[in-house]
Amino acid sequence: MPFFAAKMEILYYIDLLGTVVFAISGALTASAKKLDFFGISAVAFITALGGGTLRDVLLGSTPVGWISQVDYLLMIVLGISVALLFRKYVQKLRRTFFLFDTIGIAVFTVLGLQKALSAGVSPVICIMMGMISAVFGGVIRDVVCNEIPLIFRKEFYAVTCILGGCLYFILLKLGIVGELNVIISCASIVVIRILAVRYKWRMPSF
Repeated sequence: MPFFAAKMEILYYIDLLGTVVFAISGALTASAKKLDFFGISAVAFITALGGGTLRDVLLGSTPVGWISQVDYLLMIVLGISVALLFRKYVQKLRRTFFLFDTIGIAVFTVLGLQKALSAGVSPVICIMMGMISAVFGGVIRDVVCNEIPLIFRKEFYAVTCILGGCLYFILLKLGIVGELNVIISCASIVVIRILAVRYKWRMPSF
């Protein structure tokens, strides 16, 4: 298998892992709100695929990704099952899931950005689409669960994705393309996110 193909396959599996983690997050949030099984499933689905679906709709890319890739639906079923059957254990693994979630948003950002780039839109819109892919599933989840979205209140979350997207295009200008650009951009999002949590970075409120 060519090196680049192997790297893209790794990103695909990380993408699936991120889908599972986001589905678990949505299912746990819905469960805490005392929703029934259908409600829990719907919120898990929205959390995992809402951002990517919104991106594809805005780009006019149809059918949207998860319709042609049943693997994502299977990952959501897995995430719901884990959240409901092993809820106590999952809640004890917050740091582990934080890391998976962080890797997930990094990959979602870069893959979303690349999809927008392939659609021929401007770099600014590409960065926005990458950010939407990564965070808007959580935004829709919070709205459905009658909460003010966390990223609008205090989390240094969406900004991390935007910075990673900006770095992606800076590296392109410097001639760094392909898998090396993807790795560096994803790693930068992970590092910034971890530092933001570690040192309690916050956006100013007014």
